[in-house]
Amino acid sequence: MQTIGLIGGMSWESSSVYYEMLNRGVQQRRGGLSSARTVLSSVDFAEVDALQRAERWDDVAEVLVGAATGVERAGADFLLLCTTTFHRVADQVADAVDIPVLHLADVVADAVRAQGLDEIGFVGTSLAMSRTFFLDRLRSHGLTVHVPEAHHHEELDAIIYGELIHGRVLDSSRRTVVGLVEELWDAGAGGVVLGCTELELLVRQADAELPLFPCTSLHVAAALDRALA
Repeated sequence: MQTIGLIGGMSWESSSVYYEMLNRGVQQRRGGLSSARTVLSSVDFAEVDALQRAERWDDVAEVLVGAATGVERAGADFLLLCTTTFHRVADQVADAVDIPVLHLADVVADAVRAQGLDEIGFVGTSLAMSRTFFLDRLRSHGLTVHVPEAHHHEELDAIIYGELIHGRVLDSSRRTVVGLVEELWDAGAGGVVLGCTELELLVRQADAELPLFPCTSLHVAAALDRALA
């Protein structure tokens, strides 16, 4: 089994989901007392969030590169960034280490393509929806990507940063996100990417008629495939 390197803390809620899913996945695949070989470096979310809000992306990259090189030295065979928004500096992280970075957008695009879709919706943080770093990576796989109208972005940030990161899961917010999924369906999307780990705490496939692509679940499955190959 290979050792999976994790850069977490963005938020710790999402990192705990990654850790639990990786270990449950290994146990399901191997049985008995098996668990995942992992090395986790968890950053201070308050620090990196303040840096990204100030558009100090080189400083964000410095923090995550430091975490990544530490994970590499600790014996990781490949690396996951346990975040969507901070994939904004994924290329800088990848350039700083000698182990592969399993890019979330590539994993998601492969899953979308496997279902025969070429047009999808994406919901996540306002930064991930309004900037092109993640959407363009999806589009590089030949996908057409729709995002909610700009006036919904602040609403999604309030749900993610004001509620889910603090463990608050509200039915009213679930209805809001499901409504956005339906709007993206009307716009032509054949499925919708839940582009933020915390959104998986809120919305399940049973809540929507349209196929959902939960980023964390897909990322974890791809990591397990690689680690156990």
